[in-house]
Amino acid sequence: MSIDVNNESGTEVDEQAILDIARYALARMRIHPLSELSVIVVDADAMEQLHIQWMDLPGPTDVMSFPMDELRPPTKDAEEPPQGLLGDIVLCPEVAEQQGKDAPTEHSMDEELQLLTVHGVLHLLGYDHEVPEEKTEMFGLQAAIVDGWRAEKGLTGPSPAPTVS
Repeated sequence: MSIDVNNESGTEVDEQAILDIARYALARMRIHPLSELSVIVVDADAMEQLHIQWMDLPGPTDVMSFPMDELRPPTKDAEEPPQGLLGDIVLCPEVAEQQGKDAPTEHSMDEELQLLTVHGVLHLLGYDHEVPEEKTEMFGLQAAIVDGWRAEKGLTGPSPAPTVS
């Protein structure tokens, strides 16, 4: 899996954890190991510009996903996953920090960025949360991936509750 993490935010973030959880999520979703992903960490001003440009919504947001080849997880166990460019995930640590503080189970900015990375990966793979059934599926899968990664890393304590809407 080729994953690039580029921190342009000026904020110190755990880039290795972002890389690790992205790799874990893609492996768990059975995405071809030669597929490519880019994760960009930006400041609030840059995120606000993207949010206005692409969503026509004011203010910065936590995560945005820009799919390229519209890859999807294989539907059958024996099916060979296609290889390609997944796309870009853009994260904003300033928003993530505030969301972590405001969450029902308060957690760190880095824990929120890990959750948002998985959220972004799922969006790149075609998952969404616009309708209740889709939200239940996506957030359930998101929690399972974050919990699995945390267990594999031996991290203790509760996983961050979803703060993205």
